[in-house]
Amino acid sequence: MSDPIQVIAYSGYQGEQEPRALVIGGHRHQVVEIDDRWREPDGRYFKVRVADGRRYVLRCAVEDLSWSVVRNGERRSG
Repeated sequence: MSDPIQVIAYSGYQGEQEPRALVIGGHRHQVVEIDDRWREPDGRYFKVRVADGRRYVLRCAVEDLSWSVVRNGERRSG
């Protein structure tokens, strides 16, 4: 099951959401890189890296545009 999350997103000229920052447990994490993005029938997915080096896979649900963490990434060393 995915964890709830607050995502501060940017909506580009085509109206599609793109994550810019995450709020997890009351702590804001700036997204510094989107490593990958893809679509599946249930939503749009983003593999992101935040400022402290952690990586997350996020899902924006098709039905209500809610965000969730699909997978917490580890910090990448080096």
